[in-house]
Amino acid sequence: MSLELINVWYIVAAALFIFGLKQLGSPATAVRGNLLSAVGMLIAIVVTLFSQGIMTYTWIMISMGVGAAIGWLAAQRVAMTSMPEMVALFNGSGGLASLLVGWAALYNVGNTSFTDITILLSILIGGVTFSGSIIAWAKLSEIMPSAAIVFGAQRIVNAAILVALIACGVLFCMDPAVDSPFLYAVIVLGLVFGVMVVIPIGGADMPVVISLLNSYSGLAACAAGFAIHNNILIVAGSLVGAAGIILTNIMCKAMNRSLGNVLFSGFGAIKTATKVEGEVKPITANDAFLILEAASSVTFVPGYGMAVAQAQHVVRELGELLERNGAEVSYAIHPVAGRMPGHMNVLLAEANVPYDQLVEMDDINPRINNIDVAVVIGANDVVNPAAREDENSPIYGMPIINVDHARTVFVLKRSMASGFSGVDNPLFFGENTRMLFGDAKQSISSVIAEFKR
Repeated sequence: MSLELINVWYIVAAALFIFGLKQLGSPATAVRGNLLSAVGMLIAIVVTLFSQGIMTYTWIMISMGVGAAIGWLAAQRVAMTSMPEMVALFNGSGGLASLLVGWAALYNVGNTSFTDITILLSILIGGVTFSGSIIAWAKLSEIMPSAAIVFGAQRIVNAAILVALIACGVLFCMDPAVDSPFLYAVIVLGLVFGVMVVIPIGGADMPVVISLLNSYSGLAACAAGFAIHNNILIVAGSLVGAAGIILTNIMCKAMNRSLGNVLFSGFGAIKTATKVEGEVKPITANDAFLILEAASSVTFVPGYGMAVAQAQHVVRELGELLERNGAEVSYAIHPVAGRMPGHMNVLLAEANVPYDQLVEMDDINPRINNIDVAVVIGANDVVNPAAREDENSPIYGMPIINVDHARTVFVLKRSMASGFSGVDNPLFFGENTRMLFGDAKQSISSVIAEFKR
Protein backbone atom coordinates (compact mmCIF):
# COMPACT_ATOMS: atom_id res chain seq x y z
CA MET A 1 0.00 0.00 0.00
CA SER A 2 1.47 3.37 -1.04
CA LEU A 3 2.20 6.07 1.53
CA GLU A 4 -0.30 8.40 -0.16
CA LEU A 5 -3.12 5.84 0.05
CA ILE A 6 -2.25 5.09 3.66
CA ASN A 7 -2.52 8.77 4.56
CA VAL A 8 -5.83 9.09 2.71
CA TRP A 9 -7.29 6.27 4.79
CA TYR A 10 -5.80 7.81 7.93
CA ILE A 11 -7.57 11.09 7.11
CA VAL A 12 -10.84 9.19 6.73
CA ALA A 13 -10.28 7.50 10.09
CA ALA A 14 -9.40 10.83 11.75
CA ALA A 15 -12.54 12.45 10.33
CA LEU A 16 -14.65 9.60 11.73
CA PHE A 17 -12.98 10.07 15.13
CA ILE A 18 -13.80 13.78 15.12
CA PHE A 19 -17.41 13.37 13.97
CA GLY A 20 -17.90 10.51 16.43
CA LEU A 21 -16.50 12.56 19.30
CA LYS A 22 -18.80 15.44 18.39
CA GLN A 23 -21.85 13.18 18.46
CA LEU A 24 -20.87 11.75 21.84
CA GLY A 25 -21.78 15.17 23.27
CA SER A 26 -25.50 14.40 23.15
CA PRO A 27 -27.40 11.36 24.49
CA ALA A 28 -29.52 11.40 21.34
CA THR A 29 -26.52 10.83 19.05
CA ALA A 30 -24.04 9.12 21.40
CA VAL A 31 -24.65 5.59 20.07
CA ARG A 32 -24.09 6.71 16.50
CA GLY A 33 -20.99 8.64 17.56
CA ASN A 34 -19.57 5.58 19.26
CA LEU A 35 -20.20 3.50 16.13
CA LEU A 36 -18.52 6.08 13.87
CA SER A 37 -15.46 6.16 16.12
CA ALA A 38 -15.33 2.35 16.17
CA VAL A 39 -15.44 2.22 12.36
CA GLY A 40 -12.68 4.83 12.24
CA MET A 41 -10.51 2.73 14.57
CA LEU A 42 -11.17 -0.41 12.50
CA ILE A 43 -10.02 1.41 9.35
CA ALA A 44 -6.92 2.70 11.15
CA ILE A 45 -5.97 -0.77 12.42
CA VAL A 46 -6.52 -2.54 9.09
CA VAL A 47 -4.59 0.09 7.10
CA THR A 48 -1.72 0.02 9.60
CA LEU A 49 -1.47 -3.76 9.44
CA PHE A 50 -1.45 -3.80 5.62
CA SER A 51 1.11 -1.00 5.45
CA GLN A 52 3.83 -2.58 7.59
CA GLY A 53 4.80 -5.56 5.48
CA ILE A 54 4.07 -8.06 8.23
CA MET A 55 5.27 -11.53 7.31
CA THR A 56 2.70 -13.48 9.32
CA TYR A 57 -0.56 -12.45 10.95
CA THR A 58 -0.96 -15.57 13.08
CA TRP A 59 -0.24 -14.03 16.48
CA ILE A 60 -2.00 -10.82 15.54
CA MET A 61 -5.18 -12.69 14.62
CA ILE A 62 -4.98 -14.82 17.76
CA SER A 63 -4.56 -11.71 19.91
CA MET A 64 -7.45 -9.95 18.15
CA GLY A 65 -9.67 -12.99 18.69
CA VAL A 66 -8.81 -13.26 22.38
CA GLY A 67 -9.28 -9.52 22.89
CA ALA A 68 -12.61 -9.51 21.06
CA ALA A 69 -13.85 -12.45 23.13
CA ILE A 70 -12.84 -10.80 26.40
CA GLY A 71 -14.43 -7.51 25.34
CA TRP A 72 -17.67 -9.17 24.25
CA LEU A 73 -17.98 -11.18 27.47
CA ALA A 74 -17.19 -8.14 29.61
CA ALA A 75 -19.75 -5.99 27.78
CA GLN A 76 -22.42 -8.66 28.12
CA ARG A 77 -21.86 -9.37 31.80
CA VAL A 78 -20.99 -6.00 33.30
CA ALA A 79 -23.78 -4.48 35.36
CA MET A 80 -24.59 -0.80 34.96
CA THR A 81 -23.51 -0.34 38.58
CA SER A 82 -20.05 -1.60 37.61
CA MET A 83 -19.65 0.62 34.53
CA PRO A 84 -17.34 3.13 36.31
CA GLU A 85 -15.04 0.30 37.36
CA MET A 86 -15.00 -1.02 33.79
CA VAL A 87 -14.12 2.43 32.43
CA ALA A 88 -11.27 2.63 34.95
CA LEU A 89 -9.97 -0.73 33.69
CA PHE A 90 -10.26 0.46 30.09
CA ASN A 91 -8.16 3.52 30.94
CA GLY A 92 -5.61 1.33 32.66
CA SER A 93 -5.45 -1.04 29.69
CA GLY A 94 -4.79 1.89 27.36
CA GLY A 95 -2.02 3.13 29.62
CA LEU A 96 -0.38 -0.31 29.80
CA ALA A 97 -0.59 -0.70 26.02
CA SER A 98 1.15 2.66 25.51
CA LEU A 99 3.86 1.68 27.99
CA LEU A 100 4.54 -1.55 26.09
CA VAL A 101 4.48 0.16 22.68
CA GLY A 102 6.96 2.79 23.89
CA TRP A 103 9.20 0.10 25.34
CA ALA A 104 9.08 -1.90 22.08
CA ALA A 105 9.98 1.25 20.10
CA LEU A 106 13.41 1.17 21.75
CA TYR A 107 14.24 -1.76 19.46
CA ASN A 108 13.83 0.42 16.36
CA VAL A 109 17.07 1.37 14.60
CA GLY A 110 17.89 5.04 14.10
CA ASN A 111 15.79 6.64 16.84
CA THR A 112 16.41 10.36 17.20
CA SER A 113 16.65 12.33 20.44
CA PHE A 114 13.06 13.51 19.92
CA THR A 115 11.91 9.91 19.48
CA ASP A 116 13.73 8.89 22.67
CA ILE A 117 11.89 11.62 24.58
CA THR A 118 8.50 10.50 23.23
CA ILE A 119 9.37 6.90 24.13
CA LEU A 120 10.11 8.05 27.67
CA LEU A 121 6.83 9.99 27.86
CA SER A 122 4.87 7.04 26.51
CA ILE A 123 6.36 4.72 29.13
CA LEU A 124 6.02 7.22 31.97
CA ILE A 125 2.46 8.44 31.29
CA GLY A 126 1.35 4.91 30.43
CA GLY A 127 2.70 3.59 33.74
CA VAL A 128 1.06 6.37 35.77
CA THR A 129 -2.23 5.77 33.96
CA PHE A 130 -2.11 2.00 34.47
CA SER A 131 -1.38 1.97 38.21
CA GLY A 132 -3.61 4.98 38.89
CA SER A 133 -6.50 3.33 37.06
CA ILE A 134 -6.05 0.12 39.03
CA ILE A 135 -6.29 2.09 42.28
CA ALA A 136 -9.37 3.94 40.95
CA TRP A 137 -10.93 0.58 40.07
CA ALA A 138 -10.16 -0.77 43.55
CA LYS A 139 -11.71 2.30 45.20
CA LEU A 140 -14.82 2.16 43.02
CA SER A 141 -15.17 -1.57 43.63
CA GLU A 142 -14.65 -0.92 47.36
CA ILE A 143 -11.89 -3.51 47.38
CA MET A 144 -9.92 -0.80 49.17
CA PRO A 145 -11.30 2.15 51.18
CA SER A 146 -12.99 4.69 48.92
CA ALA A 147 -12.10 7.59 51.24
CA ALA A 148 -8.96 9.67 50.80
CA ILE A 149 -5.78 8.00 52.05
CA VAL A 150 -3.33 10.61 53.31
CA PHE A 151 -0.29 10.72 55.56
CA GLY A 152 1.88 13.45 56.98
CA ALA A 153 4.78 13.51 54.52
CA GLN A 154 2.72 12.60 51.45
CA ARG A 155 3.49 15.71 49.43
CA ILE A 156 7.19 15.43 50.24
CA VAL A 157 7.20 11.80 49.12
CA ASN A 158 5.36 12.68 45.90
CA ALA A 159 7.81 15.52 45.22
CA ALA A 160 10.75 13.17 45.79
CA ILE A 161 9.29 10.61 43.37
CA LEU A 162 8.74 13.33 40.78
CA VAL A 163 12.34 14.60 41.11
CA ALA A 164 13.64 11.03 40.83
CA LEU A 165 11.50 10.50 37.71
CA ILE A 166 12.91 13.60 36.05
CA ALA A 167 16.48 12.66 36.95
CA CYS A 168 16.13 9.06 35.72
CA GLY A 169 14.35 10.27 32.58
CA VAL A 170 17.18 12.66 31.71
CA LEU A 171 19.82 9.99 32.34
CA PHE A 172 17.89 7.52 30.19
CA CYS A 173 17.60 9.96 27.27
CA MET A 174 21.37 10.60 27.45
CA ASP A 175 22.01 6.89 26.83
CA PRO A 176 18.79 5.17 25.72
CA ALA A 177 18.97 1.40 25.74
CA VAL A 178 16.54 -1.48 26.18
CA ASP A 179 18.45 -2.74 29.21
CA SER A 180 19.15 0.67 30.77
CA PRO A 181 18.73 0.62 34.57
CA PHE A 182 17.28 4.13 34.31
CA LEU A 183 14.53 2.77 32.05
CA TYR A 184 13.53 0.24 34.69
CA ALA A 185 13.69 2.98 37.32
CA VAL A 186 11.32 5.15 35.26
CA ILE A 187 8.87 2.25 34.86
CA VAL A 188 8.87 1.43 38.59
CA LEU A 189 8.71 5.07 39.70
CA GLY A 190 5.92 5.79 37.19
CA LEU A 191 3.84 2.92 38.54
CA VAL A 192 4.44 4.07 42.13
CA PHE A 193 3.63 7.67 41.24
CA GLY A 194 0.30 6.61 39.70
CA VAL A 195 -0.64 4.95 42.99
CA MET A 196 0.46 7.97 45.04
CA VAL A 197 -1.51 10.39 42.87
CA VAL A 198 -4.82 8.52 43.18
CA ILE A 199 -4.86 7.27 46.79
CA PRO A 200 -5.45 10.76 48.29
CA ILE A 201 -8.53 11.17 46.07
CA GLY A 202 -11.82 9.75 47.22
CA GLY A 203 -15.48 10.28 47.81
CA ALA A 204 -17.23 12.67 45.47
CA ASP A 205 -14.06 13.30 43.42
CA MET A 206 -14.17 9.93 41.63
CA PRO A 207 -15.80 11.28 38.41
CA VAL A 208 -12.93 13.75 38.11
CA VAL A 209 -10.38 10.95 38.54
CA ILE A 210 -12.02 8.83 35.84
CA SER A 211 -12.04 11.65 33.28
CA LEU A 212 -8.45 12.67 34.17
CA LEU A 213 -7.13 9.13 33.78
CA ASN A 214 -8.97 8.92 30.48
CA SER A 215 -7.04 12.01 29.39
CA TYR A 216 -3.77 10.46 30.56
CA SER A 217 -4.44 7.34 28.48
CA GLY A 218 -4.92 9.55 25.42
CA LEU A 219 -1.72 11.50 26.05
CA ALA A 220 0.19 8.24 26.51
CA ALA A 221 -1.18 6.97 23.19
CA CYS A 222 -0.22 10.25 21.51
CA ALA A 223 3.35 9.92 22.79
CA ALA A 224 3.41 6.30 21.59
CA GLY A 225 2.31 7.52 18.16
CA PHE A 226 5.32 9.84 17.97
CA ALA A 227 7.56 7.01 19.22
CA ILE A 228 6.57 4.68 16.36
CA HIS A 229 5.93 7.45 13.80
CA ASN A 230 2.23 6.64 13.36
CA ASN A 231 0.12 9.67 12.48
CA ILE A 232 -3.31 8.21 13.22
CA LEU A 233 -2.22 7.15 16.72
CA ILE A 234 -1.04 10.71 17.33
CA VAL A 235 -4.41 12.09 16.17
CA ALA A 236 -6.48 9.58 18.17
CA GLY A 237 -4.39 10.07 21.30
CA SER A 238 -4.59 13.85 21.00
CA LEU A 239 -8.37 13.74 20.64
CA VAL A 240 -8.79 11.50 23.69
CA GLY A 241 -6.33 13.55 25.72
CA ALA A 242 -7.96 16.87 24.85
CA ALA A 243 -11.49 15.57 25.38
CA GLY A 244 -10.48 14.13 28.75
CA ILE A 245 -8.96 17.41 29.89
CA ILE A 246 -12.06 19.34 28.81
CA LEU A 247 -14.32 16.88 30.62
CA THR A 248 -12.10 17.04 33.72
CA ASN A 249 -12.42 20.82 33.70
CA ILE A 250 -16.21 20.53 33.42
CA MET A 251 -16.26 18.10 36.37
CA CYS A 252 -14.11 20.45 38.47
CA LYS A 253 -16.39 23.40 37.71
CA ALA A 254 -19.40 21.28 38.65
CA MET A 255 -17.78 20.75 42.05
CA ASN A 256 -16.51 24.33 42.35
CA ARG A 257 -12.98 23.06 42.84
CA SER A 258 -9.70 23.43 40.98
CA LEU A 259 -7.90 20.41 39.54
CA GLY A 260 -4.99 21.03 41.90
CA ASN A 261 -7.38 21.00 44.83
CA VAL A 262 -8.83 17.68 43.68
CA LEU A 263 -5.41 16.09 43.18
CA PHE A 264 -3.61 17.32 46.26
CA SER A 265 -6.15 18.26 48.93
CA GLY A 266 -7.14 14.78 50.09
CA PHE A 267 -10.91 15.12 49.85
CA GLY A 268 -12.66 14.99 53.22
CA ALA A 269 -9.43 14.34 55.10
CA ILE A 270 -9.13 17.75 56.75
CA LYS A 271 -12.57 19.27 57.16
CA THR A 272 -15.25 17.65 59.27
CA ALA A 273 -18.87 18.54 58.56
CA THR A 274 -21.20 19.56 61.34
CA LYS A 275 -23.12 16.60 62.76
CA VAL A 276 -26.73 16.73 61.57
CA GLU A 277 -29.62 15.71 63.79
CA GLY A 278 -33.38 16.08 63.48
CA GLU A 279 -36.69 14.34 63.04
CA VAL A 280 -37.20 12.07 60.07
CA LYS A 281 -40.64 11.87 58.43
CA PRO A 282 -41.04 8.44 56.80
CA ILE A 283 -43.88 7.67 54.40
CA THR A 284 -45.30 4.57 52.75
CA ALA A 285 -45.72 3.85 49.04
CA ASN A 286 -49.45 4.59 49.40
CA ASP A 287 -48.69 8.01 50.92
CA ALA A 288 -46.27 8.74 48.09
CA PHE A 289 -48.88 7.73 45.51
CA LEU A 290 -51.49 10.12 46.95
CA ILE A 291 -49.08 13.05 46.80
CA LEU A 292 -47.81 12.19 43.31
CA GLU A 293 -51.33 11.73 41.98
CA ALA A 294 -52.16 15.33 42.91
CA ALA A 295 -48.87 16.76 41.56
CA SER A 296 -48.77 18.82 38.39
CA SER A 297 -44.96 18.76 38.09
CA VAL A 298 -42.52 16.06 39.18
CA THR A 299 -38.73 16.00 38.87
CA PHE A 300 -36.69 12.85 39.38
CA VAL A 301 -33.14 13.33 40.66
CA PRO A 302 -31.17 10.10 40.12
CA GLY A 303 -27.96 9.12 41.88
CA TYR A 304 -25.71 6.12 42.30
CA GLY A 305 -28.36 4.42 44.47
CA MET A 306 -30.58 4.17 41.40
CA ALA A 307 -27.80 2.28 39.64
CA VAL A 308 -27.35 -0.05 42.61
CA ALA A 309 -31.08 -0.83 42.71
CA GLN A 310 -31.30 -1.08 38.89
CA ALA A 311 -34.36 1.13 39.20
CA GLN A 312 -34.05 3.13 35.97
CA HIS A 313 -36.72 1.11 34.12
CA VAL A 314 -39.37 1.44 36.85
CA VAL A 315 -38.51 5.13 37.17
CA ARG A 316 -39.28 5.58 33.49
CA GLU A 317 -42.52 3.63 33.90
CA LEU A 318 -43.58 5.82 36.83
CA GLY A 319 -42.71 8.90 34.80
CA GLU A 320 -44.97 7.72 31.97
CA LEU A 321 -47.84 7.09 34.41
CA LEU A 322 -47.42 10.58 35.87
CA GLU A 323 -47.49 12.10 32.38
CA ARG A 324 -50.70 10.24 31.60
CA ASN A 325 -52.06 11.66 34.83
CA GLY A 326 -51.37 15.18 33.59
CA ALA A 327 -48.08 15.92 35.37
CA GLU A 328 -45.05 17.53 33.74
CA VAL A 329 -42.11 15.13 34.25
CA SER A 330 -38.40 15.90 34.09
CA TYR A 331 -35.13 14.31 35.18
CA ALA A 332 -32.57 16.59 36.82
CA ILE A 333 -29.00 15.46 36.12
CA HIS A 334 -26.06 16.67 38.18
CA PRO A 335 -22.73 16.59 36.25
CA VAL A 336 -21.03 14.44 38.90
CA ALA A 337 -23.96 12.24 39.92
CA GLY A 338 -22.84 8.62 40.07
CA ARG A 339 -19.24 7.51 39.93
CA MET A 340 -18.20 8.47 36.45
CA PRO A 341 -19.02 11.34 34.06
CA GLY A 342 -22.41 10.82 32.41
CA HIS A 343 -23.30 7.85 34.61
CA MET A 344 -26.95 8.89 35.05
CA ASN A 345 -27.35 9.74 31.37
CA VAL A 346 -26.20 6.22 30.48
CA LEU A 347 -28.64 4.62 32.92
CA LEU A 348 -31.62 6.66 31.75
CA ALA A 349 -30.74 6.16 28.09
CA GLU A 350 -30.71 2.41 28.72
CA ALA A 351 -34.27 2.74 30.04
CA ASN A 352 -35.33 4.79 26.97
CA VAL A 353 -36.15 7.92 28.93
CA PRO A 354 -36.86 10.70 26.37
CA TYR A 355 -33.79 12.87 25.90
CA ASP A 356 -35.79 16.09 26.01
CA GLN A 357 -36.83 15.31 29.60
CA LEU A 358 -33.21 15.31 30.83
CA VAL A 359 -32.47 18.68 32.43
CA GLU A 360 -29.08 19.91 33.56
CA MET A 361 -28.50 21.32 37.03
CA ASP A 362 -28.16 24.94 35.86
CA ASP A 363 -31.49 24.70 34.03
CA ILE A 364 -33.53 22.99 36.76
CA ASN A 365 -32.42 25.12 39.72
CA PRO A 366 -34.04 28.41 38.58
CA ARG A 367 -37.44 26.69 38.41
CA ILE A 368 -37.14 24.18 41.24
CA ASN A 369 -39.33 26.39 43.48
CA ASN A 370 -42.29 25.64 41.20
CA ILE A 371 -41.80 21.86 41.23
CA ASP A 372 -44.53 20.10 43.21
CA VAL A 373 -42.51 16.96 43.99
CA ALA A 374 -38.78 16.28 43.65
CA VAL A 375 -38.08 12.55 43.86
CA VAL A 376 -34.47 11.88 44.91
CA ILE A 377 -33.50 8.32 44.00
CA GLY A 378 -30.27 7.27 45.65
CA ALA A 379 -28.60 10.67 45.25
CA ASN A 380 -26.93 12.20 48.28
CA ASP A 381 -23.95 14.52 47.90
CA VAL A 382 -25.33 16.25 44.78
CA VAL A 383 -28.48 17.35 46.68
CA ASN A 384 -26.86 18.01 50.07
CA PRO A 385 -27.68 21.52 51.38
CA ALA A 386 -24.50 21.38 53.47
CA ALA A 387 -22.68 22.29 50.26
CA ARG A 388 -24.42 25.69 50.47
CA GLU A 389 -24.68 26.21 54.20
CA ASP A 390 -21.93 24.43 56.17
CA GLU A 391 -18.51 26.03 55.72
CA ASN A 392 -16.92 23.14 57.63
CA SER A 393 -18.24 20.56 55.19
CA PRO A 394 -15.77 18.95 52.75
CA ILE A 395 -18.29 19.56 49.96
CA TYR A 396 -18.90 23.23 50.86
CA GLY A 397 -19.08 25.37 47.72
CA MET A 398 -20.01 22.48 45.43
CA PRO A 399 -23.01 23.42 43.26
CA ILE A 400 -25.96 21.14 44.00
CA ILE A 401 -29.46 20.55 42.72
CA ASN A 402 -31.56 22.56 45.16
CA VAL A 403 -34.24 19.93 45.70
CA ASP A 404 -34.92 21.30 49.20
CA HIS A 405 -36.53 24.32 47.49
CA ALA A 406 -39.21 22.13 45.87
CA ARG A 407 -42.65 22.08 47.49
CA THR A 408 -42.25 18.42 48.53
CA VAL A 409 -39.21 16.16 48.47
CA PHE A 410 -39.26 12.37 48.43
CA VAL A 411 -35.94 10.73 49.29
CA LEU A 412 -35.68 7.04 48.37
CA LYS A 413 -32.95 5.34 50.38
CA ARG A 414 -32.31 2.06 52.12
CA SER A 415 -31.15 3.79 55.29
CA MET A 416 -29.97 7.09 56.73
CA ALA A 417 -26.37 6.36 55.70
CA SER A 418 -24.34 9.22 54.25
CA GLY A 419 -23.25 9.36 50.62
CA PHE A 420 -19.98 8.36 48.99
CA SER A 421 -18.20 11.37 50.48
CA GLY A 422 -19.24 10.38 54.02
CA VAL A 423 -21.03 13.71 54.72
CA ASP A 424 -24.34 13.81 56.63
CA ASN A 425 -27.26 15.27 54.70
CA PRO A 426 -29.60 17.78 56.44
CA LEU A 427 -32.05 17.32 53.55
CA PHE A 428 -33.30 14.16 55.25
CA PHE A 429 -34.62 16.23 58.17
CA GLY A 430 -36.19 19.04 56.14
CA GLU A 431 -39.76 20.16 56.84
CA ASN A 432 -40.81 19.36 53.27
CA THR A 433 -38.89 16.07 53.06
CA ARG A 434 -40.45 12.63 53.28
CA MET A 435 -38.28 9.52 53.47
CA LEU A 436 -39.38 6.41 51.55
CA PHE A 437 -37.12 3.70 52.97
CA GLY A 438 -36.29 0.48 51.17
CA ASP A 439 -34.93 -0.75 47.88
CA ALA A 440 -35.61 1.99 45.32
CA LYS A 441 -36.82 -0.44 42.66
CA GLN A 442 -39.28 -2.11 45.02
CA SER A 443 -40.47 1.22 46.44
CA ILE A 444 -41.19 2.68 43.01
CA SER A 445 -42.80 -0.57 41.88
CA SER A 446 -45.16 -0.31 44.88
CA VAL A 447 -46.09 3.26 43.86
CA ILE A 448 -46.68 2.08 40.29
CA ALA A 449 -48.94 -0.67 41.61
CA GLU A 450 -51.01 1.98 43.41
CA PHE A 451 -51.36 3.94 40.19
CA LYS A 452 -52.56 0.89 38.31
CA ARG A 453 -55.30 -0.03 40.78
